Amino acid sequence: MNSRAKQNDALPPDIAVDENGDLSARVHAEPAHPYRSAFARDAARILHARAFRRLAGKTQVFSRLARDLPGDHFRTRLTHTLEVAQISGTLATALGLNRELAEALALAHDIGHPPFGHAGEKALDTALRQHGLGFDHNLHALRIVTWFEERYPAWRGLNLTLAVREGIVKHSRDYSSATHPELAAYFLDLRPPLEAQLIDLADEIAYLTADFDDGLDSGILTVAGVCNHVPLFRSFHDEIKTQYPAAPIKQAVYETLNRMLNALVTDLIEEVRTHVAALGATTLDDIRRAPGRIAALSPAMEADRAAAKSYLYTHFYNSPGMEEEHERAAQVVRELFALLMAEPGLLPADHQAQIPTEGLARTVADYIAGMTDSYIEQLWSRYAK
Repeated sequence: MNSRAKQNDALPPDIAVDENGDLSARVHAEPAHPYRSAFARDAARILHARAFRRLAGKTQVFSRLARDLPGDHFRTRLTHTLEVAQISGTLATALGLNRELAEALALAHDIGHPPFGHAGEKALDTALRQHGLGFDHNLHALRIVTWFEERYPAWRGLNLTLAVREGIVKHSRDYSSATHPELAAYFLDLRPPLEAQLIDLADEIAYLTADFDDGLDSGILTVAGVCNHVPLFRSFHDEIKTQYPAAPIKQAVYETLNRMLNALVTDLIEEVRTHVAALGATTLDDIRRAPGRIAALSPAMEADRAAAKSYLYTHFYNSPGMEEEHERAAQVVRELFALLMAEPGLLPADHQAQIPTEGLARTVADYIAGMTDSYIEQLWSRYAK
C-alpha cells in the first residue's frame, strides 16, 4: 500500500484529533516530552507493556493446541496487531488524520484478549455469566492500561491520554451510559473520533486477508475452493494468472491478497471522504455528533467483504478440525475457572489481594485473561486433570 497521501485525499484539518488539545489529557499530569507527542508516548507505553508482549503467545486463529500444524509462521495475536497498526497508519496518513493516535489505538486494540482467541473469550464470558458478570475484551483492555500494568512509581497503569482510553473502549462498539455508568468519562453519547473508528475496519481488513493467507498455507483452504466462492479473491487471482501465467501458486496467492488488501483500504479511504463530504463535516465535533459512524466500506465492497468473511467462517474458523480445537480450548478455560473458584488459594498473591474489591469471579477471570495459550495449558495440566 502507498501511505503517501494525495492532497485531495486529506479531510478538513480540524477533523483530526489535536495532539495538544483536551484529548491529550492524562489522569495524572505529566510534563510535555521535548520531542515526542502525547500519542507517540502512548504508543511506546503500550508497545513496552507486559500485556502487549503476551500477545505473542495468544491465538489469532490457530490454537497452540493444534499439534499437527507447523505454526511458527502463522499469525499470533501480536503479529496481527502489528499488521493492524501498519494499515491504521496508512489510513490516517491518507486522510490527514492523527497517525500517531491511530497507531497507538491499533497497538492497544487486542491487548485485552484472553488465551485461545475467540473460543477462549466466549468460554470466559460464559463462565462469568453464571456469576452475573461478563467478559468484554475492550473493557478488559481498559483495566489493563489503567490498573494492571505496573511500570511507574507514581501511579498504577500506563497513564494514557483520554483519546487513547476512549478509543480503546469505543473503537469497535458503542456503550450505553445506562448499562455502563463507569464509562461516563468517555463521551458515550458521542461518536468516537475518526482515528478510533478506523481501527475496527483496519482490524477487519487485516484479519480478512491474513486469514486467507494462513488458511491456504495450512491446507485447510484450497485456492480452487476460495476462487469458486469468494468473488473478491477470484477477480484478483484471475488477473494475476493472466499477468503472470508462470507464477508459482504461493506467489500468485500472496499477490492476490496484496491486491485485495489494497482494494479494501482504498475503498475505505474513498468512502470516508465521501461520507465526510456528504455530512458537511469540517470539525471533530461534527464527526462526534454525526447520526452514525463515518468509517465504512462502500456497499459493493462491504458485500464482497461479508461474502469473504462468511466463507472463512464456514470453511476455516468452523471447519471440523478447528471446531475440535475450539471445544478443547473452551474446556481448558471452563475447568480452570471452576478450579480457581473452588480453590482461590491457588491464585497468585497479588490477585488474591484484589478479591475483596473485585470479587472472586472477576479476579479469577482477570488472572485467566492475562495468560498465554501455553501458560493456561500448563496450569490446566497441573491442576485440573
